[in-house]
Amino acid sequence: MWNTPDPADDGDDGLTVGQVSAQLGVTVRALHHWDEIGLAPPSLRTSAGYRLYTAGDLQRLHRIVVYRELGLGLDRIRTILDDARADIPGALRAQRDQVAARIERLQQLSAGLERMIDAHERGLPLTAAQQAAIFGPDWDPEGPALARKHYGDTTQWRQYAERAAARDPQEWQTIADAMAGLERDLGAALDAGVAPGSAEANDLVDRHREVFGSYFPLTRQMQVCLGRMFASDRGYAAHYDTIRPGLATWFRSIIDASARAHGINPDTATWQ
Repeated sequence: MWNTPDPADDGDDGLTVGQVSAQLGVTVRALHHWDEIGLAPPSLRTSAGYRLYTAGDLQRLHRIVVYRELGLGLDRIRTILDDARADIPGALRAQRDQVAARIERLQQLSAGLERMIDAHERGLPLTAAQQAAIFGPDWDPEGPALARKHYGDTTQWRQYAERAAARDPQEWQTIADAMAGLERDLGAALDAGVAPGSAEANDLVDRHREVFGSYFPLTRQMQVCLGRMFASDRGYAAHYDTIRPGLATWFRSIIDASARAHGINPDTATWQ
């Protein structure tokens, strides 16, 4: 191939930029750039002024391509090729360490993406055993998947999934403990006859919005909609009424009273 003449080479030996580009898989633009900065200029010119690469030039280009694939910068490559005192093994070890760090980072990114996919698709990136340990034996591990079926196209589900993907089991345990503590205090407040609209009741409503906000940002109007569901949905009502009989209805009443104090009509509040 080295003696294959270019149509414009007037018989001189060597390879044209296009031929070298095809042989090495390097763009013509890159070859021109390496020529301009003096990293890999072609050694020959035809009588018509076309530049040609010799066998020695091609060997240098091969080395440049290898070092570029290893991630070395052009200045570092120039030093390795032109400085007889250059510590080539040291430079390659340093690059190897950088590659290893990059691989580790990419592996972490891949794991994060898997968790994000899992959170979006299943709702909770925890095993059934982990869910039972954190949320209790009555927890339904299929619940998050059912929620995704109903709410998967909402902004709140996307917000929830993004947060869920970033949490480890201990963080979920902290959230579960906070919710359990709130529910105990709700039951105690009902027993104590705390009135809707009172400072104590309003504090509980604010606590609920804060704890529930671990899943996605919860506005007061959205909280009113949740309160309706707590009282009307058979599953939610049974959950709260198991804590204290009548708790579901009372919980809705303190949410509604707090909303009114902030200028929200509970009868017309919507999910926004």
